[in-house]
Amino acid sequence: MTPTLLAGLALVLALGALAAALLAVAGARRGPADPVLGGALEALARGQEQLRHEVQAAREASLRDLGEATRRLHVELGAAQRALSEVKAAEAARAQATERALDALRRLEAVVAGSASRGIAGEHLLAEALAQLPPDLLVHDVAFGSRVVEYALRLPGGRLLPIDSKWPAAAALQALAETEDPGQRKAHRDTVARELRQRVREVARYVDPERTLSLAVLAVPDAACAAAPEALAEGWGEGVLVVPYSLALAQVLSIYRLALRFGAAAAADELPARVARLDDALRRLDEEVEGRLSRALVQAHNARDALRTHLAEARRETRALAEAGESVEAADARPPARL
Repeated sequence: MTPTLLAGLALVLALGALAAALLAVAGARRGPADPVLGGALEALARGQEQLRHEVQAAREASLRDLGEATRRLHVELGAAQRALSEVKAAEAARAQATERALDALRRLEAVVAGSASRGIAGEHLLAEALAQLPPDLLVHDVAFGSRVVEYALRLPGGRLLPIDSKWPAAAALQALAETEDPGQRKAHRDTVARELRQRVREVARYVDPERTLSLAVLAVPDAACAAAPEALAEGWGEGVLVVPYSLALAQVLSIYRLALRFGAAAAADELPARVARLDDALRRLDEEVEGRLSRALVQAHNARDALRTHLAEARRETRALAEAGESVEAADARPPARL
């Protein structure tokens, strides 16, 4: 009950007690003041009756308000229960979908693990990702020496980006997903890292400084990247970018964008090698000049000196002949001597 209702009941009880006391006094005293006392008692009775009605009305109003509040509370509780039921149903459906996806993934791994078909499955995943590229950017079956890579991306400037797919340690990846034992998990991670390093060394053979940006891409399952993150850094040191299948397309497009934007910088990286080759060519040219050409120049110089000597001799002989001719002409021009 509300405090107002309690106060009204207390007042009614007090007035009732007072009226009872006055009636008792009136019954004990019978005298001239009886009419006055009777009027007071009647007024008190009327006030008590009015107060009782007011208290009753207040009580009924309070009960109505309480009922209305209770009804609203029930409605809100019902709505909350329905929302909670919907959330539980959605969570159950999500859990079932997740379980179905995990089961499908386990079946897929069971099919490809430990067999040659796992590489084919990986190539299909990579092919689906690279199918989003324009056909003129993607090259198939490109030879690098004695090895052939299935995919290569055409880069600005005529360079190529070799892209290969490997599925290393599928059995270890499956076992890693199924065990919680720390020791076994470490052993499986070591197996994945060891096989991933081997695949990195294989793909590193595609790196050709003359035809590539000294970089190749190796696409592997996402779980392999998560199990052996240290192998990714080691691969980068050998010029191999190890990427998960889910990010293969994004990484390839990023490399293409960087090659398109900073092609001059890539050419600048080759400047030291080109300067070294130019220096070697100049060295060979210098050896040629100092060798056969120098000897030829010496011979030409000696021939020039000999020619000069012969020319001087010829000039002296010419002068001598000219002087002799002048002497003969002078002798012929003189008159004969008298006898």
